Amino acid sequence: MKFRAIPAAVLLAVSAIAPSAGAAGTPGAAASSAAAAAPGSWDWPLAPRPAVLRAFDPPDKPWMSGHRGVDLQAAADGGPVTAPESGTVSFAGIVVDRPVITIDHGNGLRSSFEPVESSLATGAAVSKGDVVGRVVQGHCASLPCLHWGVRRGEEYINPLSLVTDLRPSILLPVGGRGSG
Repeated sequence: MKFRAIPAAVLLAVSAIAPSAGAAGTPGAAASSAAAAAPGSWDWPLAPRPAVLRAFDPPDKPWMSGHRGVDLQAAADGGPVTAPESGTVSFAGIVVDRPVITIDHGNGLRSSFEPVESSLATGAAVSKGDVVGRVVQGHCASLPCLHWGVRRGEEYINPLSLVTDLRPSILLPVGGRGSG
């Protein structure tokens, strides 16, 4: 079998291809929806860039157990949590025994953070980077951490896909020798 060299420009062109727009109401249906979910378009809710303590692990069925967000290591309890994107506070209160704040970013995207104490009220407008609350103890045993979940409509999505490019890397030969 003989391998051909593929120019780096081809690799770049392949990585730039985006999924085609879907039907109305589906991801990619509108440019604004695609822009709101573009990899790297949002900011991390903690600074400096936090370690991921527990990854996104959605359940196979909505009623099954799973991890519908990511746990991020906070620098300290009481550390500021910032809005990863602009929006409106749609909930600020206690869920079960933890303080939670939820931001509606538009285009069907909502972020929830816990455990976060906030003085913001439902309806408050927040800009990307605004402090929305402070991390408190209660989620990751002995480590200060923040649980960040994101939903598009009723579907949970991986929050990391909004702050970093999670697409797989594809390495192709750039030149030279073939095998035959």
